[in-house]
Amino acid sequence: MASPKSKSTKTKPSQDDTVKAILRQHAEEQFATELTALAEADDRQRPPNWQLSPWAVATYLMGGKVGKTEISAKYVGQRRLMEVAIATLATDRALLLYGIPGTGKSWVSEHLAAAISGNSTLLIQGTAGTSEEAIRYGWNYAQLLSKGPSMDAIVASPLMNAMSAGKIARVEELTRIPADVQDTLITVLSEKTLPIAELGEEVQATKGFNLIATANNRDKGVNELSSALKRRFNTVILPTPNTMDEEVQIVQKRVTSLGRALELPTEAPALTEIRRIVTIFRELRSGVTENGKTKLKSPSGTLSTAEAISVVSSGMALAAHFGDGSLSAEDLAAGVQGAVVKDPVQDAVVWKEYLETVVKEREGWKDIYRACRELG
Repeated sequence: MASPKSKSTKTKPSQDDTVKAILRQHAEEQFATELTALAEADDRQRPPNWQLSPWAVATYLMGGKVGKTEISAKYVGQRRLMEVAIATLATDRALLLYGIPGTGKSWVSEHLAAAISGNSTLLIQGTAGTSEEAIRYGWNYAQLLSKGPSMDAIVASPLMNAMSAGKIARVEELTRIPADVQDTLITVLSEKTLPIAELGEEVQATKGFNLIATANNRDKGVNELSSALKRRFNTVILPTPNTMDEEVQIVQKRVTSLGRALELPTEAPALTEIRRIVTIFRELRSGVTENGKTKLKSPSGTLSTAEAISVVSSGMALAAHFGDGSLSAEDLAAGVQGAVVKDPVQDAVVWKEYLETVVKEREGWKDIYRACRELG
């Protein structure tokens, strides 16, 4: 009698395999080594429930060296801005990171929460459809119907969890949330309590709790903050990078990191190509060429640093899968044009004028001029 065929067994993926498969790790996971090194070396006073002292948080954000561990810079810009943001969170004032899209508000918010609380996931994403329940709490309706209102039937929001645990809560795109829902935060920020009217109870904030919100005033559908809510925040405006070198450094760092995360089989992008993209974006954004000799029309989009990162990353993907693995002007052209031309009528005119008056005449830029012209 023939022996039965043995069943093929599939081994379960190890924890390391699972970690490798994650597209984007949370900041506290991705930079765990740096945070641990800082915590071990940090002998300065820490506010209640903080994982690191304010000095160590600033070092984590701005970069440095602790013992033998290199701390990578998460924010490239004025150190004083980060110090003000951190000092705000050490008080009872909430922090509002404000600026045009793409200036790193969400990035800074995540890393602040990771360094201070060890948890950047207590997040409320603001949209036009964000409800009051998403900010305060919801209900487990099966339990509510069977046993009536109780604390066990409440589905806690990230804000409620942060208050209970003494952590940092994050609200992204605060001005996208309808104005009446925004004002739900007023009681939380002023009284440090979250009333549960249905039960006649409240959740009181534990020491260490605070809130980081991000907002911009450039997107369509923005809802202005009420004066009452504005007063509960200390606002830190994150500007666009001051210099060309700063912006190039940011783009290069983020693109390299994204390339590793996405496992793109391509060479690291050449600094010259990144500098060309950043130059195009800065000139169109400011309305004048780098040498100050030619005035330009600006397109309707923001042309932020984040969009420059996206253009170079897309170019790397094209180079890896449809090219020779080396980033070229042809790989960048479509991304640049897509970033600039948001309005097919107005922006198309601005872009064509820039190509003919600046790119065509600039030494060493013939390849990107031809690539953009071929796209039409």
